[in-house]
Amino acid sequence: MQQTPWWRGAVIYQVYPRSLMDSNNDGIGDIPGIISKLDYIASLGVDAIWISPFFKSPMKDFGYDIADYRAIDPIFGSLDDFDELIVQAHARNIKIIIDQVLNHTSDQHAWFEESRQSKDNPKSDWYVWAEANPDGTPPNNWLSIFGGSAWEWEPRRCQYYLHNFLKTQPDLNYHCTELREQILQEVEFWLKRGVDGLRLDAIIFCFHDQQLRSNPAKPVEERKGRGFREDNPYAFQRHIHDTCQPENIGFLESLRSLMNRYPGTVTLGEIASEDSLKTMAEYTAGNTRLHMTYSFELLVDNLSARYIRETVETLEENLTDGWPCWAFGNHDVVRVMSRWNGKDQSPAKAKLLNELLFSLRGSVCSYQGEELGLIEAEIEQHQLQDPYGITFWPRFKGRDGCRTPMPWSAKNINSGFSQGTTWLPVAPTHLPLAVDIQEADKKSVLNAFRKFLAWRKTQPALLWGDIKFLDAPENVLMFVRSYQGQSLLAAFNLSADTTTVDISGDFSVIPLEKAGDTAVKINSKQILLAGYASAFALID
Repeated sequence: MQQTPWWRGAVIYQVYPRSLMDSNNDGIGDIPGIISKLDYIASLGVDAIWISPFFKSPMKDFGYDIADYRAIDPIFGSLDDFDELIVQAHARNIKIIIDQVLNHTSDQHAWFEESRQSKDNPKSDWYVWAEANPDGTPPNNWLSIFGGSAWEWEPRRCQYYLHNFLKTQPDLNYHCTELREQILQEVEFWLKRGVDGLRLDAIIFCFHDQQLRSNPAKPVEERKGRGFREDNPYAFQRHIHDTCQPENIGFLESLRSLMNRYPGTVTLGEIASEDSLKTMAEYTAGNTRLHMTYSFELLVDNLSARYIRETVETLEENLTDGWPCWAFGNHDVVRVMSRWNGKDQSPAKAKLLNELLFSLRGSVCSYQGEELGLIEAEIEQHQLQDPYGITFWPRFKGRDGCRTPMPWSAKNINSGFSQGTTWLPVAPTHLPLAVDIQEADKKSVLNAFRKFLAWRKTQPALLWGDIKFLDAPENVLMFVRSYQGQSLLAAFNLSADTTTVDISGDFSVIPLEKAGDTAVKINSKQILLAGYASAFALID
């Protein structure tokens, strides 16, 4: 095996810190809580942890509205706690990736508090300000993802400021050289503390069209933008002037130059553009921009073998020297077991989806709880915390259902997460899936997760190999991963029905026993797959 960067083929475990583990019984998870669960995380066999924001924040968007890039919010702990997390994670050979929200800040950030005071203060140009139209309306038709205009009036300057998200999240002005230089200093603060990587939130939004041209309308039939709901007016536009501006590439290259001064660090960009697969390729091209990107392409509502194949193949056709990262779930979407399975909560399907994700070419983000096969929690309207859900209720209930506390123990108070009143309720439907119950069951989703990742580490083709899809029955996804002389065939039955797969081509296969349950029969030219079963074979 040739030496490759640690992040290529890595499995990254996403931690939502409010909900992993509460160490001080205030009902909110924290950094000491993460430290207390490092042995558990290490036991999964993952390579890194991506931690959602823990910075000082008024929590209007639960940490994605940062008031100080260099400070830990007291609800999560202290800088000393974070330094200890780095030490303890590295001692277990786990890398730490932190969320960096570089497009916008909180309106309570000192920069914005100064910028909003006048048109001639030292930070007056650090945010996106614009004059009103002659009739007092906003300068253009740009919309906020959270609903309504992306412009908010500031009477102290008699101007509008841009906010692509909440009005309490003003956009930074990346056309300002001084601001760009300051942002790189904020990033370097954490690199100096020993972080191994950055997950870059909303990175396509950094630059805006300086001419402030309005976005064109999008036809009704095209309003199902991935990552954006069709009942949200944001989906009514083609976002060609408020995202993905050409100047963004130059900033990414500056960021990459900084990362190169800290060998072994990595960037992972979040992409949700008009053509996410094209943008992913563009933002990772040339080995001078981002190391990896991921998008919402596999975070959609409907699952099919054909859709996954077309999505992966399209990206592969566009990628040059870039490297993909895939995810089936995260803190922004309905949990995969509910989104893709409906009422079918079969543990076998949870195992299959994990194995499929871990077998695609690229690195992987696995959201906390996917190793348990958690389903979406039901949240009542009066329990809502997410501003997105509060705005769009009842058509959209928000993202709280995938953010509830981790179920550690079925019988302990609050499932072992906290002794205090929890910030979101513990889901009763999660108790039968609690860690302590699954630890005791050798055939559980949790133990299958561990066994598969341990086996995956022994298969170079799955870690670093190319991918080529093969024709298969409608509900079966089949592909070959090849690396340095090893070719590995993988087949996944996404249906509950037993399916026979004929293998065409001038090769035959040799069954390869993987860790975990097997419900397959393989001969040289045919695979018999039970419902929700996977099969792996070496190509002869």
